Amino acid sequence: MIGRILLAVLFIIAGSLHFLHPAIYLKIIPPSLPAHLAILYVSGAAEILGGLGLLFPQTRYVAAWGLVALLIVILPANIYMATAHLPAPGIMGQSWAQWLRIPLQLPLIFWAWLYTRTP
Repeated sequence: MIGRILLAVLFIIAGSLHFLHPAIYLKIIPPSLPAHLAILYVSGAAEILGGLGLLFPQTRYVAAWGLVALLIVILPANIYMATAHLPAPGIMGQSWAQWLRIPLQLPLIFWAWLYTRTP
């Protein structure tokens, strides 16, 4: 239960930061994608809703699968951030952090996937 709550809080905070500091996140959206602002707000809202959904038994399964999908969908932004040498949100100017976000997606995906299973 503690792990689920921590994951929920992580996503609620991360999603909120999309709205509080959008300029940081707009920079890491690949230029080949359209509607950067819409992508930013939709992904932020999805993170918040996914985090909140993990907290309730009625929505946990769907929220967990949504977060798994979201983490897979945002992987290109992390790859773009690393290959374009953009500062990682929250960790400015550290090139190792740019690359670290990519393999960290896998344990995050696994962590969210754990809550797709019914008790």
